[in-house]
Amino acid sequence: MDIGLQMVFTGYGWKEISDQQVWDEELKIAEIAADSGFDCLWAVEHHFRDYAFCPDNLQLMAYLTAKHPEIDVGTAAVILPWQDPLRVAEKASALDQLSNGRLRLGVGRGLARREFDGFRTTMAESRERFDEAAAMIMESLRSGWMEGEGPHYIQPKVEIRPRPRFPIDGRIYAVASSEESVVSAAKLRARMVMFADRPWPKRLPQIQQHAQLFEEMHGVSGPPPLTADFCVCTSTMDGAEEFSREYMGTFVYSNFEHYELLGDHFSKVKGYDSYAAKIEVAKEVGIEGIIDGFMQAAVWGTPDRILREFE
Repeated sequence: MDIGLQMVFTGYGWKEISDQQVWDEELKIAEIAADSGFDCLWAVEHHFRDYAFCPDNLQLMAYLTAKHPEIDVGTAAVILPWQDPLRVAEKASALDQLSNGRLRLGVGRGLARREFDGFRTTMAESRERFDEAAAMIMESLRSGWMEGEGPHYIQPKVEIRPRPRFPIDGRIYAVASSEESVVSAAKLRARMVMFADRPWPKRLPQIQQHAQLFEEMHGVSGPPPLTADFCVCTSTMDGAEEFSREYMGTFVYSNFEHYELLGDHFSKVKGYDSYAAKIEVAKEVGIEGIIDGFMQAAVWGTPDRILREFE
C-alpha cells in the first residue's frame, strides 16, 4: 500500500491563529511524515479564505523536494481553469528535474464559486477549460512540445524547457468527484482521486466506471484509485468517536461554507448538474446526517482500529 500525507493549510475553526502558524505546523507535520517513511507529500491548491490557503502547490513542492530528498511530492491538485497550461507544463517539468522524477502530477477543475470569481473566470467554462488544458499539458510532458488550437487556449507550438526527462505516464492523477470527471480522468490515462466523504458503497459505481472506461479507451487495465482519507488518530478508544466527530464535523462545516454547498447556483451552472442533485439529498438529511455519512467513510480511533479500517 502507498501512503501519503495531504497538506491542507487550513485555519478554519481556530481563533486567533496566524497564517504563519498554519504554514509552520503543516511543514512540521510534513517533516514528520517524511522521516516516518511515508511515500508521498501532497498539497492542495486553494485561495483567499480560511478553508485552505496554498496558492501554488508546485512552488511548495519545489521546496519540499529539496528539504526531503527521499519522498515523492504530489499536487492534489493543480486547478487548471485558474492556470495557463503552458506555465503548468513548464513548472511541472522543472520540478521533475529538481526531484529526479519524484513528481506526481494531480489536476482538478475546481468547485468554489468564490475562487473562480477571484480569478476572473466562470464555473460554466470549467469543464471545457479543464479538458482542453489537461490534454495539452499531458501531451507536452510526453512529447516535449505544446501547441493548442483553442477555443480557450490558442497556443503556438513551443518546446518545453527543461525538456521532460522522465516518463509522466503512471504519475498522472485527476480529481473525480462527479461522473463527468471520471470520464475525463480515464481519457487522460490518469489515476482517479477520490475523497472519503461518503459511505464507500456509494463510491463503488464511479470506481467501476473508471476501470471500465480506462480499459475501453486504452486497451489495458487502469490503476486503482487514490483515496484521500480523513483520519483522526487517538491513543485510546475512550471518547474517540466523540472527539473525531467534533473535528471531522468542523471540516464538514468548512466544506459547506467554502463551497456554498447549500446554494442554488450549481443547478444553474453548466457542468455542475450532478452537484445540484447531491445538494438536494443533503438538504433532506441535514448537516448532522451528512456528518454521519462522513464518519462512516472516514477513519478514526486507535492505530490498530485505523489499520483494520484500511484493510
